[in-house]
Amino acid sequence: MSTAVLTGSCPECETDLTVPEMVVGETLSCPECMLTLRIEGIADGRLTLEMVEVQLRDWGQ
Repeated sequence: MSTAVLTGSCPECETDLTVPEMVVGETLSCPECMLTLRIEGIADGRLTLEMVEVQLRDWGQ
């Protein structure tokens, strides 16, 4: 039994990524630069990834 895998590259550090089957809108972390990435599209097993801006909480300090 084979599991489908998808490939792509981080838009920030260009690390090649291989992930199990996912759907558009899901997020993952780049293992190299630790950015959170969102899947914007999938075509022929290739991911289109966009960086997700993470809002840090302002604790008023």
